[in-house]
This record gives sequence, C-alpha cells and structure tokens, in this order.
Amino acid sequence: MQDILIVVDMQNDFIDGALGTPEAVAIVPKVADKIKNFKGSVIFTRDTHQESYMETQEGRNLPVPHCIRGSRGWEVCPQLEPLRTGLTVDKPAFGSAELGRLLTELDGKEAIGSITLVGLCTDICVISNAMIAKAFLPEVSVSVDAACCAGVTPESHKNALNAMKMCQIQIINE
Repeated sequence: MQDILIVVDMQNDFIDGALGTPEAVAIVPKVADKIKNFKGSVIFTRDTHQESYMETQEGRNLPVPHCIRGSRGWEVCPQLEPLRTGLTVDKPAFGSAELGRLLTELDGKEAIGSITLVGLCTDICVISNAMIAKAFLPEVSVSVDAACCAGVTPESHKNALNAMKMCQIQIINE
C-alpha cells in the first residue's frame, strides 16, 4: 500500500509574484517539512499557461498573467525545487484530469492507501484537485493539510476547507 502527497502549484507567482500573498509565503517552510518527512511518493503540480493566457477564459476572468511556461513565476519556489524529485504534472487549468489518470495508474500498480494535498491556492487549485482525486479514486482516503495551504484570502481558504469537508475530504492541522 502506498501513500501519495500532492504538492499543488507551489510556484513563485503564487507565493511572492503576480498573485502572491503573505499567507502563501508563510506556508513554504511548512510544505518543505511536510515533503521531507513524508513516507511515500510526492507528486508536484505546476499551473502552466502560455503567452496567450489573456485570450483564454481564465485570462478574461482573472486578468493577471501568471505561471507562463518558462518564466520565473512558473518555476517551483527555490526552497522546494530541490525536493521535486518525483513526478510533476503541468496543468493548464485549475484541476487536472491528467493527475486523476496518473493516480488511477499508480493505484493499479500498487494500491494507494491515502492521498494528501498541500499547496496553493486552497480555494481554487487545491480544492479542484482534491475533488478530482476523490472522483477518480472514491474509496481512497483523501485529505488536505490546512496548515500547508493558503487561499486567495484567509476567508476563502476557510470556505474551501469547509466545502471539502462536506465532500468527505479530511481536513487535518486546522
């Protein structure tokens, strides 16, 4: 039985760049500790956009160019980059169907006992990918470490945690 840690979008633009927040900066050391102490496989996701971002639906709704492939903002933050030794999923949208398929494939090789998510932003990409993990593997325990997440605002972070609880995603370290 294997355990999986998914590190969601711990990229410069979400920490101290275009969409950064003090709360995001504050979780970086906690996420680093979580990765270092995790007994299992670690998968990173990277929000990944193209130069044409502003022409996309997301760009029209969130007109702040960010995580443009190859830019500094797209890169995993320097404190975590050395810990990114396993799989990485580049995702063009909030949630990643590719991540769901990858989890299903990994579960087929060796049963997944648990999936834990950490990262940014709780209220957009963490919740989206937690729901995808739950949809692809409904019998696997899915949890989110609240102390290792930050939202767009502290209020939206809390709202997302409450929404995930209602969907039987375990919230730890609140």
